[in-house]
Amino acid sequence: MTYPVNMSLKPDVSAHFDESTNTISYIVKDPASDHCAIIDSVMDIDYAAGRITYDHADALIAEVEARGLTLDWIIETHVHADHLSAAPYIQQRLGGKIGVGDKIMIVQETFGKFFNEGTEFQRDGSQFDALFKDGDTYTVGEMDVLTIYTPGHTPACMVHVMGNAAFVGDTLFMPDAGSARADFPGGDAGQLYDSIQKVLSLPDKMRLFMCHDYGPDGRDFAWETTVADERANNIHVGDGKTREDFVRFRSERDAQLGMPKLIIPSLQVNMRAGDLPTDHDGNLMLKVPLNGL
Repeated sequence: MTYPVNMSLKPDVSAHFDESTNTISYIVKDPASDHCAIIDSVMDIDYAAGRITYDHADALIAEVEARGLTLDWIIETHVHADHLSAAPYIQQRLGGKIGVGDKIMIVQETFGKFFNEGTEFQRDGSQFDALFKDGDTYTVGEMDVLTIYTPGHTPACMVHVMGNAAFVGDTLFMPDAGSARADFPGGDAGQLYDSIQKVLSLPDKMRLFMCHDYGPDGRDFAWETTVADERANNIHVGDGKTREDFVRFRSERDAQLGMPKLIIPSLQVNMRAGDLPTDHDGNLMLKVPLNGL
């Protein structure tokens, strides 16, 4: 499939790095209006203390308000396993619609069982305002946004292309960091390689924005690169590496990785579009399934 893009459109991108989870959230402004989107927001959690706070989300909200922007969309590139989404908190303060890929239903079905959720937990994606399919478009102000389905890391991963900027979630990391793992339930290394090829088929000068960076080998944190740079230099898929090479490498590497430290709370919250789960008495409550992952 060929994806139509408009490289002449250059949105303003403001990055917010969360050191505790190595996540980058973005405020993306339509160049022709004062409308914007927020991508992959973070809700702060002290897991040991069982305490939720909103410093990271408040910084995003403060910038949107200070710049006089109207928030149209709060986008999740996928159901994150390493940080909690602040989407409902931001929506309550600024408005906007919450969107995710339509394969969220697969994630909800898988982890609804894992967390032994009752029938009150809907597995139809209805917690979100919009569910996107491959090739769908939506608008931020006057700017058309294209969605590209990129499974492999999770079944619901999507890349969002806004003019000459593409927000890739965990489908790719910076060239010296490679790619995300593919061993979570519903993940697949072969699918991930194919999804990465979709991204690398975009124009050479397309700006790519990462969801995470860990500063390998002590370099400064970074989150913006280009298709051309990834194609030439990505240590996992660049310079002509084959699908077979990638699947073998990714499978061997993933077998050595531990679980993300926030995977248990993140999945419970993020499959609910950022809403916090409660017990039968309405108290905020997380579950910790044992020996399940």
